[in-house]
Amino acid sequence: MKKYELKTFLDAKAEQYEHPKFLESDPIQIPHRYTKKEDIEISAFLTATIAWGNRMSIIKSATRMMELMDNSPHDFIRNHEASDLGRLDDFVHRTFNGMDLRFFTTALKSIYKNHGGLEPIFSKHQEPHTLQPAIARFKALFFELPHSKRTQKHVSNPDSGSAAKRINMFLRWMVRPAAKGVDFGLWQSLSTNQLSCPLDVHSGNVARKLKLLKRKQNDAKAVMELDHSLRQLSPIDPVKYDFALFGLGVFEKF
Repeated sequence: MKKYELKTFLDAKAEQYEHPKFLESDPIQIPHRYTKKEDIEISAFLTATIAWGNRMSIIKSATRMMELMDNSPHDFIRNHEASDLGRLDDFVHRTFNGMDLRFFTTALKSIYKNHGGLEPIFSKHQEPHTLQPAIARFKALFFELPHSKRTQKHVSNPDSGSAAKRINMFLRWMVRPAAKGVDFGLWQSLSTNQLSCPLDVHSGNVARKLKLLKRKQNDAKAVMELDHSLRQLSPIDPVKYDFALFGLGVFEKF
């Protein structure tokens, strides 16, 4: 496929899948249950954190997580006492358990109290065309409180070679505009041209078939390679093609 043909094809697929009906089977439906900025971003961050495995299972677990926070995640994060954390102990989604949720709750309280929230951290450490260094800095700040070593694996670090799929997905949710009824466009201090594609097995396989990606591993280097390819097609909003790659892989078995 020639470049203009590929762009036309992927533009059409992105348009097809970036639609409110996408919410019906995707974990992004969880933050769409809220209207307050902080509720949206906290529920989005926690949902993205557990976003691996069957999507309906993710939705079920994220719903349970919000219920444990009285469906008011920002209020719970901001005002909880140590005695309130016991209700989280029985939570489990794959390898993310109650101990992890306890720490995430405590760490988020510190983030909002001491750093002004999630957005200011990424905004402060952004670079002109990438947020990958900001992800690494966010992880360092997130784990500045005492924590179990096992909990660190639930926030990926591109500096360690990770594709950081879940946090890149979270950033897409927060930064890309809400005009299509899927993403939120909440974080005005960041730009769509800084985003990286949430690279997973589906998007990676489709990207390789379309010759957008040569690297075999889905890692940080592959994210950089895919970033370069997608920026050639849309310098302003390259991550709109996440919808095309994901849709082709998951729904069309491309």
